[in-house]
Amino acid sequence: MHKWYPGHIAKTEKELKEQLKLMDVVIEVRDARIPMSTSHPQMDSWLGNRKRILVLNREDMISTADRNAWATYYANQGIKVVFSNGQLGMGALKLGRLAKALAGTVNIKRKAKGLLPRPVRAGIVGYPNVGKSSLVNRLLKRRMCPAAPRPGVTRELKWVRFGKDLELLDSPGIIPMRISDQTAAIKLAICDDIGERSYDATDVAAILVQMLLKLPNVGNKVLCDRYKIEADGRCGKTFVQKLAVQLFNADNNQAAFRILQDFRKGKFGWISLERPPREDTQDAVRIFHVNFGVVLKCLRARKLYATEPTQ
Repeated sequence: MHKWYPGHIAKTEKELKEQLKLMDVVIEVRDARIPMSTSHPQMDSWLGNRKRILVLNREDMISTADRNAWATYYANQGIKVVFSNGQLGMGALKLGRLAKALAGTVNIKRKAKGLLPRPVRAGIVGYPNVGKSSLVNRLLKRRMCPAAPRPGVTRELKWVRFGKDLELLDSPGIIPMRISDQTAAIKLAICDDIGERSYDATDVAAILVQMLLKLPNVGNKVLCDRYKIEADGRCGKTFVQKLAVQLFNADNNQAAFRILQDFRKGKFGWISLERPPREDTQDAVRIFHVNFGVVLKCLRARKLYATEPTQ
């Protein structure tokens, strides 16, 4: 097994699919900066017809325009979406109410059969590092009480009680063994949603610089204001090298890490790397496909990609 795909995930994935059969509603958490790239390719088939709530976490890290664009996109698909900030607890109460409301028919049917009401069962799923744990802690106000034990539940899958009428299945992050979309893998790296050992920070930071230069209201001004260095729109790696010389004694890796950390901390502003499909800004990273050679070679060597890129 490779560092980016921990061995427990394969085991947990199998157990999670079994537990999903018990769910009344499934809460899927994604990164609001990259909602498409943090969507597990098999999630739809796992859920079937079960009711789903989509949570776009880290809403504080995208602009109001991006938020509105995604809200409209999912509303048009009939998908219930909640925007949240797991660190501050924003969206947690709305999520709890919505989960109970969507699964409310459970006890209506039980009453019709002469059965006593039971807590609604909701499963929380999503990629590693998208903020599930902080969201759960906020939802539960950090008072995590064990729910009744369920057959097959392991230490990795934990039932917790939210009040008297909602049970949550908290699961570890599930990531595909292979990511066939090369642009998705790079965005996962930029947003710190896969392990650092899975990619070369210098190459990923160089691509991020080029992406920022192409985004409206970001561009060279933001980078220049931050680092006092003019960016060459044709080569992000040159910018990384200049920053390394200026601040880090020519250590490109330290310079790359600074750029990535600054993006992740919102130092360049609130920026989404994806917009809904059919919009011009949906996938800015594709602009730089010709520059991916080194990064893709590195990621393929770590078996992060299922296939070679299409030229």
